[in-house]
Amino acid sequence: MREYENDFYSEAYERYAGAENIQEAGAGKRKQFVITKKGIAVLTVLCIIISGTFGAAGALLAAKTLNIGGSPYLLQSSRPAQIGLELSSTGGKLSVQQIIDVAADAVVEINTEVVRNDLWMRQYTTPGAGSGVVISADGYIMTNNHVIKSSEKISVTLRDGTTYDAKLIGADERTDVAVIKIEATGLTPVVFGDSDSITAGDLVVAIGNPLGQLGGTATAGIISSLDRQLTIEGKTMNLLQTDASINLGNSGGGLFNEYGEIIGLVVAKSSGLGVEGLGFAIPVNTAKNVAMQLLESGYVKGRPQIGIEMVDLTSAQDAVFYGIRNLGVYVKTVLSDNAKAAGIQEGDMLYYIEDVRIEKPSDLTDELMKHSVGDKVKLTVVRDNEIIDLTVELSEQKQN
Repeated sequence: MREYENDFYSEAYERYAGAENIQEAGAGKRKQFVITKKGIAVLTVLCIIISGTFGAAGALLAAKTLNIGGSPYLLQSSRPAQIGLELSSTGGKLSVQQIIDVAADAVVEINTEVVRNDLWMRQYTTPGAGSGVVISADGYIMTNNHVIKSSEKISVTLRDGTTYDAKLIGADERTDVAVIKIEATGLTPVVFGDSDSITAGDLVVAIGNPLGQLGGTATAGIISSLDRQLTIEGKTMNLLQTDASINLGNSGGGLFNEYGEIIGLVVAKSSGLGVEGLGFAIPVNTAKNVAMQLLESGYVKGRPQIGIEMVDLTSAQDAVFYGIRNLGVYVKTVLSDNAKAAGIQEGDMLYYIEDVRIEKPSDLTDELMKHSVGDKVKLTVVRDNEIIDLTVELSEQKQN
């Protein structure tokens, strides 16, 4: 019997036993009572009141049992009616089985199709797969950017097997968060927890679509570390670490705490010979904030940019493919008016930003995060074997 049930029934038993004791103590001194019509009427009213009171108490107990309460986040009518559910952590902790029962319906399978070009510029389609979490009853889903990046087609399969086509609402490469939408109603959204309140050793359950074929798979473990800083595809991220089993296809799925709340968006695993039990998730406070901004504006506000698209040619294989001699980070496309005005050109090798050497794309993006929109920064590039200093005014990044 769960803890809250023990408390409830123990209290009821004590009251019942107390009533019996009082009755026994008064044995032999009882008086007969005659109930009048007026008394019957009063008794009827009292029964109605007591019934309503215990009905409300039963509803309150059920709410605590399910840990559901509070006010939903309301958006404009063009947005979801509510984002997730609010959970009161005053209820009891759940078993792994109960966590799965609470959270599994909010986790979906995602399948994608990406069109690529081979060395002879012939196109071919590559299938991909990942996971996502439902954040609104009317079909908004949060996942990783890398799950849906460059996809020509996105489809979503719910736990009951129903499949929908999905469209991209917004994506943020830096945090690796994206929001997609399916035309469905009555879905079960996740319950958002607080990733700032968790500690190492807390029980967690990961639910996702490992290997792209095993949707709804749940694995259990603990939070093994907080604020783990990793660089993934040129992006430095602060992540939660868990020993719950994570595999390819889990990306974009949920990491749930012992109350059934989502506290992390699964993003990566460490693989290789001898590596075991190293999975990572974006703290949900970060992921939710980005998702809300993508829903409201389509981008993350206030983020500074130079306004260029970079290509990482720091490996010899990539350098040979692009026909360059010097390994480094290059300007692939000049996007913003400010970057054009500063004199940045396609093909420039990025050398320094201020006094920071650019050896990988994250060196540039990490330095930009120390500045604000409107700041002017010195950018040093290499062009035709000549070192050139440029000054560029940072603009707001509105597309990701």
